[in-house]
Amino acid sequence: MNKLLPADTYIVKNATILTSEVRNILIKLYQPVIGSVAVNLYLTLWSNLDTLEIIGTEYTHHNLMNNMGLRLDNILEAREKLEAIGLLKTYVKKGSVNNYIYELYSPLSPYEFISNPILNTTLKNNISKKEYESTIKFFSIPPINLNDYQEITASFKDTFAVTDLAEERENSIRNVRSLDIVVDKKIDLNMLFATIPSEYLNKKSITKEIKSLIYKLAFIYNLTEEELSELIKNSIDEKHFIDKNLLRSNCQNYYTFEHQGNAPTLVYKKSPDYLRKQVTSDSKKSKLIYTFESLSPYDFLTGRNKGVKPSKSDLSVLETLLIDYEFVPGVVNVLIDYVLKINNNKLTKNFVLKIADQWKRSSITTIEEAMNICRNENKKVIKRKKTIKEEKPEWFDKKVEEELASAEEIKALEARLGR
Repeated sequence: MNKLLPADTYIVKNATILTSEVRNILIKLYQPVIGSVAVNLYLTLWSNLDTLEIIGTEYTHHNLMNNMGLRLDNILEAREKLEAIGLLKTYVKKGSVNNYIYELYSPLSPYEFISNPILNTTLKNNISKKEYESTIKFFSIPPINLNDYQEITASFKDTFAVTDLAEERENSIRNVRSLDIVVDKKIDLNMLFATIPSEYLNKKSITKEIKSLIYKLAFIYNLTEEELSELIKNSIDEKHFIDKNLLRSNCQNYYTFEHQGNAPTLVYKKSPDYLRKQVTSDSKKSKLIYTFESLSPYDFLTGRNKGVKPSKSDLSVLETLLIDYEFVPGVVNVLIDYVLKINNNKLTKNFVLKIADQWKRSSITTIEEAMNICRNENKKVIKRKKTIKEEKPEWFDKKVEEELASAEEIKALEARLGR
């Protein structure tokens, strides 16, 4: 990966047609999913273009940092979110100063966004039900009863006459262009469809659009081929086609039933490559750092639980650390590992957040910083244990010599006892 520096330059390329409506879509639909910083970066890059300009002026990333009031790692994280959700493509030309091109793409239309199972599900889970309904209403067309009306729209052929055909232009005219979300294809579609008998499903109906939908549903609901096979069978209509809306609904219902009514959400999964430390040795520390960096907190905690999936309360802890405290996933892994070791393998939320508060005040941002603060705290605990001495009675360590009482002392004692 290329290390991004403040001196590196960038230019913005407009690969689409951007209108004022884009701002509403970004703020109302995309912002609850990718966050305000990522949306602000998109709008800032857009502002680097003049009104209908295709290629903008060259700027440095130092200029971008000053403009947005952010650190470079925050900008990088926001950029990666824009790339992942299909709003931006990034190109780089290496040199003594690297040159970047940021190519802007349009957001999906409201209809496309709501139809996307990943985006729609995440939007639902990240805002209240009332706010979600209000957002849908904002982008909806109000119904008008046309029963008493007759359509009199003029057709093209009735209005225009074609006298001469102009020469066809090259396909370089700008158009509204958007990118689809690319997800890991963790399921094998061939294996999946092989489990569904041909009398159930018309295999010719499996279009590219259907395949894309299944990949997205598998991603957002963490479904296996076996689970998807049953869900698809229950989503086939009388013509032996997959009913896309029914499949979405079945997947959502299955997930919420399996997860006690909770809907899935998206979190920044693992430490981005540009924040990773290059592993240069086979030492225990290097291998540990690599583990913290390469695993998502969900997978890391599942490993610590010996394969058992995190509970609802554990997931709540992870989301709080990732979203509210804005720790990168690798730092969350270190924190979880530390707490489990010192707290008898218990992930008590209040205890975790007390340590998270300390780390936030200490500006812990990297895995090594997190590991160092754990090591220092552990040394303090060991030192305290060594210096604390148990308080003992003054006589505890003294040797008491046995001494027999005299006859006079025995007689005086019996007198006091009334004998």
